[in-house]
Amino acid sequence: MIIEEQEAIFRAIRQAGVIAVVGISEDRNRPSYMIAQRLMAYNRFRLYLVNPVHAGKKILGQEVLGSLLNVKEHIDIVDVFRRPDAIEPIFEDALRCQAGLVWLQPGTEDLKVIERYSDRIDIVFNACLGVMAAGAMVH
Repeated sequence: MIIEEQEAIFRAIRQAGVIAVVGISEDRNRPSYMIAQRLMAYNRFRLYLVNPVHAGKKILGQEVLGSLLNVKEHIDIVDVFRRPDAIEPIFEDALRCQAGLVWLQPGTEDLKVIERYSDRIDIVFNACLGVMAAGAMVH
């Protein structure tokens, strides 16, 4: 289901304990790095950083995993920082590991993929998790 109502989005964030950031970058100026850093600063979520290109390296003091399937606990939010043409395999992995929802950061959306998976997993798009998490923490 596509989640669009702000209070439902805030509730999903407040209920989340585990977030996987897919497409993490080593570049401190990239949104994936900045949002992961912001989420870590809350000291409220267990974050997993995922990027096969950087697997085994450390970013933000954490070892980067090669796949969502390497996360050994339930993932509440899969936060996606990838090109739209690369998101379908992420949905497949999210389903395989029974993640709670897939969050497509602005610019990552492929409406055909969203439509194809919206009856199988919750999806948030057209919103930044970093911005919405700040709102969820004060509401």
